[in-house]
Amino acid sequence: MANDSDAHPVAVVTGAGADRIGLSVIKRLVQRGYDVAIHAHRSIERAESTAKEINASGRQALAVQADLTDEKAVHRMAEIIGQRFGRIDALVNCAAIWERKRIEDVRADDVRRHFDVNVLGTFLCCQIFGLTMVAQPTGGSIVNIGDWATVRPYKDYAAYFPSKGSIPAMTRSLAVELAHRNPFVRVNAILPGPVMLPADLPVADRQASIDGTLLKREGSPDNVAHAVEFLLDNDFVTGVCLPVDGGRTIA
Repeated sequence: MANDSDAHPVAVVTGAGADRIGLSVIKRLVQRGYDVAIHAHRSIERAESTAKEINASGRQALAVQADLTDEKAVHRMAEIIGQRFGRIDALVNCAAIWERKRIEDVRADDVRRHFDVNVLGTFLCCQIFGLTMVAQPTGGSIVNIGDWATVRPYKDYAAYFPSKGSIPAMTRSLAVELAHRNPFVRVNAILPGPVMLPADLPVADRQASIDGTLLKREGSPDNVAHAVEFLLDNDFVTGVCLPVDGGRTIA
């Protein structure tokens, strides 16, 4: 993937400050020999701590803070990362928000906020970093994080699911757009199932989600990180939305 055969591949992971899926992706990619840019918005102190640990281990890491709904901020983030590493081989978009609210209480601002972070933020990162990949002879790979439950939503997340439902369409569209400019650029998505279910999800709903899987258990962030690794490695897969849901989609 790298432009320099002697250099380590570089990955950017958004939403990787807090102890969620993004951080698991960071850890797995570092184990695979990647240098990493760890994006955070409000969890920047944790991201800086993680970067410090990675740098001490011998890999290269950079913590970067940005509001992904701000186009100028995303451009600045890309410039900082470019100055540090010189290229970008992988982008994993994990940054997202999800807020539980009865539909009677949902307001237009709730819907806009979810679209701004989950759709616009993901799009801007794909666009800006994707075009950087287009300019590289070796291209690069993007993995977006969606949600399996957009095809079978659970209640009280009416502002969230429309935003996450946009991820598969965006993934396919950008796979076409970027590959037409450089056939070595790939865009895929992962649709996690019951993996780190929302903390405010009622106990009965949580158990029903787990019971609804074929494997009868909740997944882990590492299950998603492993799928990210597969999509980054397999250079003949693009435009795919891969459920990682314990069979929940077909149960």
